[in-house]
Amino acid sequence: MQKAISIIPSEIATGKLHSYLLGAVGPRPIAFASTIDERGIPNLSPFSFFNVFSANPPILIFSPARRVRNNTTKHTLDNVLKIKEVVINIVNYELVQQMSLTSTEYGEKENEFIKAGLTMLDSDLVRPYRVAESPVQFECKVTKVEALGKEGGAGNLVFSEVVKMHLHETILDENGLIDQFKIDQVARMGGNWYSRANKGMFEVPKPLSGLGIGVDNIPEEIKSLKMLSGNDLGLLGNIEKIPDKKDIEEFLDANDQIRSIVKNKDSGELLKIIREYLDNNKILSAWKVLLINSKLNGNTRKN
Repeated sequence: MQKAISIIPSEIATGKLHSYLLGAVGPRPIAFASTIDERGIPNLSPFSFFNVFSANPPILIFSPARRVRNNTTKHTLDNVLKIKEVVINIVNYELVQQMSLTSTEYGEKENEFIKAGLTMLDSDLVRPYRVAESPVQFECKVTKVEALGKEGGAGNLVFSEVVKMHLHETILDENGLIDQFKIDQVARMGGNWYSRANKGMFEVPKPLSGLGIGVDNIPEEIKSLKMLSGNDLGLLGNIEKIPDKKDIEEFLDANDQIRSIVKNKDSGELLKIIREYLDNNKILSAWKVLLINSKLNGNTRKN
């Protein structure tokens, strides 16, 4: 068991709590929010308290928090309370430095589009401008703003209903859907850190539409192998049934290398092959070699 510290939020300074929260909850997507005030002055600012919460109706929510240091509000919040419209622009790697620059607290008459060297693009259905360089732009009507508190650090949930969206064709795949590598998104971590999605992406297969056997039904002699991580066990539990004797015999008949390893009773080599199969998401093959290894070591599979 890892040693841990325990914290009651009300017993530490808000700034320190804020740091713990942002360091622990991440990576967080970034809402590059474009708003406009009643005089027509644009504002552009990033917020990492953001996500999508509904598809019908399509609702995005972001939260401009009250400043921790002096309990003041940001221009974005002031604007959406008066002009209930916003454009939420998605941030990719090509935009990250310019996006960061807009987080500087310029005066209310300053235009962050100009400060950051970004292009103001007219929206079709709302007044705030779009960021032309952003790969996806959501024109939104603000349906509700819900304050979560009155002190510094308190969030303000801005419910934003998407009325029109714009996607750069360069990020689409052959089916017209967003290619997760081409969009090249970035996300916020704690401190000065960001994460670049397409440099660290990995796929987690969805659970079966039927019922997987579950980790609890993996034979104990397999489950207790030190080489298997929790992620490995999750993959192994996501099959509909454990391979049977016939499956294993057919697998051995088609695999000279593994037959030779079994003949030499080399369990260490089998474990290496299991690792390779798991790392390449060949779960049924990993299962068969695991069962072969169990038999080689004198274990019998539980039914």
